[in-house]
Amino acid sequence: MALAWWEWQAGLRGQGRTLLMVHATGFHARVWDQVIHHLPPQHVIALDQRGHGRSETAPFDSWRDFGQDIAGFAVARDLQGAIGIGHSMGAHALVQAAAFEPGRFSQLVLIDPVIPSPAAYHLPPPPAHLVPPASGRKNQFESAEAMVARFAQRPPYAHFHPQSLRDYCLHGLKPAPDAHGENPGHQLACAPDFEASIYASARFNPGVYASVLALQIPVLVIRAAKPHDPKAERFDPDASPTWPGLAATFAQGEEIHLPEHCHLVPMQDPALIAKLIAQRL
Repeated sequence: MALAWWEWQAGLRGQGRTLLMVHATGFHARVWDQVIHHLPPQHVIALDQRGHGRSETAPFDSWRDFGQDIAGFAVARDLQGAIGIGHSMGAHALVQAAAFEPGRFSQLVLIDPVIPSPAAYHLPPPPAHLVPPASGRKNQFESAEAMVARFAQRPPYAHFHPQSLRDYCLHGLKPAPDAHGENPGHQLACAPDFEASIYASARFNPGVYASVLALQIPVLVIRAAKPHDPKAERFDPDASPTWPGLAATFAQGEEIHLPEHCHLVPMQDPALIAKLIAQRL
């Protein structure tokens, strides 16, 4: 699996612990830019998960595959004792990566991870109308500026810090193919159908709890907003997909609850997330 990745403060590589940052479904590595901007000087790597950003797109069977991708990346980069920082599905994947490769991570910071209760994995999949309609997402844009203008007042992007929204749009597009070669425009780097397939398989990986129980390193769970109501008639992007009992399930788990923030808190309040990460360094 060919994964694209980005590096900050390369001169500090090997001096202290590396931060490995993993984004949420539908986003990419550069949505961490504003969080990194607010951190003290630190060696940081952020990667594009499969099917996102500049990474290879390949089919997957379950979210376990994303964890295996990250574990393989940690081995390839010979990470030792890194601090894994993941958001949403990226946090879910990091839990498995750290269990697959003990010693590669010294602690984890999980920002509103998509890990519902153990019982939720044995429920039928939610009806289609409760899953985000990502497959119908607008996929063609004239430019990043046009994308910013379209999203600036639309939930959930209206919650974003303005520069975080700009970073998402600037790095979240790639040239659209055009047979005539005239004004090809741009399309989303994460194809809407691929994004939708990730959401649809959210309950296909009950094995994540074996990884949760296996981890013997400190784990900070940053839980946002109110819990998601599985009986709700509409998907609520402001609600949290994290089981409130998750932190206590880790051997060395700790929780910070941010009830006034939405699920997309790294883009909503990057300075706060940077502050909470810096406290772990």
